[in-house]
Amino acid sequence: MDVNPASEVSEKEYAAPPVVRAEHLEGSFTRLLEQQTAKVPSHVFLFASFCSMAVSLGLELGGRERPARFVGLWATPLLVMGVYNKLVKTLGPR
Repeated sequence: MDVNPASEVSEKEYAAPPVVRAEHLEGSFTRLLEQQTAKVPSHVFLFASFCSMAVSLGLELGGRERPARFVGLWATPLLVMGVYNKLVKTLGPR
């Protein structure tokens, strides 16, 4: 009987085979970077993102339109870094 992971009556336990290829291996710099950023709590990135939004709002209300937009653009990359940090912590380096 073949293995069907969606079937509850399958006799065999399904385990996805790991895909490890030379072109998928990461360099030592990437590994070092992930190890260091994993030490930073994930809420730091969220807090920094909210701070950039607040500073941007303050600059906008103060009439400094260009700096407000510049600082306001920081929110998205900070949130993406937070998500990446959480993924590295959850899944670990591969």
